[in-house]
Amino acid sequence: MKPHRIILVRHGNSEGNADKSQYMTVPDYALNLTPTGIAQARQAGREISQIVAAETVYVYLSPYTRTRQTYAYIEESIRANVVKAIEDPRLREQDWGHLRSPDVNAEIIKERDHFGTFYYRIPDGESGADVYDRMSSFLETLHRDFEKPGYPSNVLIVTHGMALRLFLMRWFHLTVEEFENLRNPRNGQVVVMGKKPDEHFVLLSELEKRS
Repeated sequence: MKPHRIILVRHGNSEGNADKSQYMTVPDYALNLTPTGIAQARQAGREISQIVAAETVYVYLSPYTRTRQTYAYIEESIRANVVKAIEDPRLREQDWGHLRSPDVNAEIIKERDHFGTFYYRIPDGESGADVYDRMSSFLETLHRDFEKPGYPSNVLIVTHGMALRLFLMRWFHLTVEEFENLRNPRNGQVVVMGKKPDEHFVLLSELEKRS
C-alpha cells in the first residue's frame, strides 16, 4: 500500500556551500554541515514532526556525510516515528569526479548552464541524465517496498539539490524543459508529496522557478 506522503529534504548548508575552496581539498562526499546547516536540519525535523504527527516513517538517505548529519539532526524530532532508516548510494548527489579549484568549477558550471543542465556531463563525473537513470532504479526499489506488508505511512528521503529535483522529474514525468526551469530546493527545505484518493501523488510544496 502506498504511503500517505513522500517527504524529501535537501541537506543543510555544508562546508562546500559556504566555502567553495573546500572542493580543492575535501571530497564532495566528506563535506560536513556548517552550524547554519545544523540549524536548518533541526528546523526541518520540527517541520516533519508536525507533518507526520504520530504516523510511522521509513527513511532513505544518501550516504554522503552531510546527508547523514542532516538526518541525525532531523531524527531528534521524529525518532519515535521512524520504523527503519537505510542508506542508498543512488540518492547521492551528481558526481563531480574529483577535487578541483573553485575557478575550474565555476567554468564547468558556466559551460553546463550554456549547454543544458540535464544533458551536460561533468568531466570525469555525471550528467543530469545519469542521475535521472539512478533515480529510475531507485523508484523501482521504492515501489517494491510499498508492497511490503505494514509499510509505514510516510517516506522520508534525505538527499541533495540536483538529486531531489531529478527525483521529482522522474516521478512526475516532467519534460527536460520543465526540469531545467526549476531551481534546486534551498538547503534544509522540506518538499512534500501527498497521496490523493485515486492513489496518485501531487506536489504540495512549491519549488522556485528560474526567471
